[in-house]
Amino acid sequence: MTAKGGSAPSPGGTGAAAGTGRLFTVGLVTAWYSSNIGVLLLNKYLLSNYGFKYPIFLTMCHMSACALLSYAAIAWLRVVPMQLVRSRVQLAKIAALSLVFCGSVVSGNVSLRYLPVSFNQAVGATTPFFTAVFAYIMTVKRESWVTYLTLVPVVTGVIIASGGEPSFHLFGFIMCIGATAARALKTVLQGILLSSEGEKLNSMNLLLYMAPIAVILLLPATIFMEDNVVGVTIQLAKKDFKIVWLLLFNSCLAYFVNLTNFLVTKHTSALTLQVLGNAKGAVAVVVSIMIFRNPVSITGMLGYTLTVIGVILYSESKKRSNKP
Repeated sequence: MTAKGGSAPSPGGTGAAAGTGRLFTVGLVTAWYSSNIGVLLLNKYLLSNYGFKYPIFLTMCHMSACALLSYAAIAWLRVVPMQLVRSRVQLAKIAALSLVFCGSVVSGNVSLRYLPVSFNQAVGATTPFFTAVFAYIMTVKRESWVTYLTLVPVVTGVIIASGGEPSFHLFGFIMCIGATAARALKTVLQGILLSSEGEKLNSMNLLLYMAPIAVILLLPATIFMEDNVVGVTIQLAKKDFKIVWLLLFNSCLAYFVNLTNFLVTKHTSALTLQVLGNAKGAVAVVVSIMIFRNPVSITGMLGYTLTVIGVILYSESKKRSNKP
């Protein structure tokens, strides 16, 4: 009995609540993995196997879905409180981030036309290298020598993987490197541009404002660089209506990547997120090889493994250096 005469919480009730919490977390992680890997594989299928050769238009579809679904999630479902843009300067900063974000996503989608998902993920794993480079150049932030040392296997692994990749394509590789660098640049820029307490936005609200700006930026690029893409898509739909469902599903999945990433970040620890993030790329590689049957070499897999080991060491080194 408690001091006030009420009964104490039963161990069984506490255990059931913990079990429910664990089940919820497992469900979130499963949704996060499924949406991340699903959108990657579907992008590859559309742009390479299906023959829908319009990566800018595809990205614009993604951003349109993100804009609409973000508004519905925040304004109607109240997944998170809405944060308002406070000034034109803050809006200009968000627009700059959106431009870099567009470059990253478009370049990544272009690379999938030419590279297998497995190699795309190997190159993408070098994000910490570019983050460290941009952070040093733009903020003069120096890491410990041990942290920089861990980047050696990250870069070496990709060099080895490139040499052993049977489906290597130079333009695709350049686009993939560009996408990875732009992703890292966005992270660093976000830390610089939205650093003050009054301007900080959570990832869901940032997406709410970035996505419509991205659509505005991508629309003229689509019109001028992907001639008659709407007409071609309509003609494809008349022959095979499946393309409409694929584009709709793919676009919604692109939003759920961001939503599940936010929720997993919210409901798990930083260490758990770090481990899950490192494992996600490896799972994507295995699943893509099983589905697309693209040839892989032992050299390529060794290179990718070395890169992943480097990323894990880098994350561990950063965690230790951030400890007080």
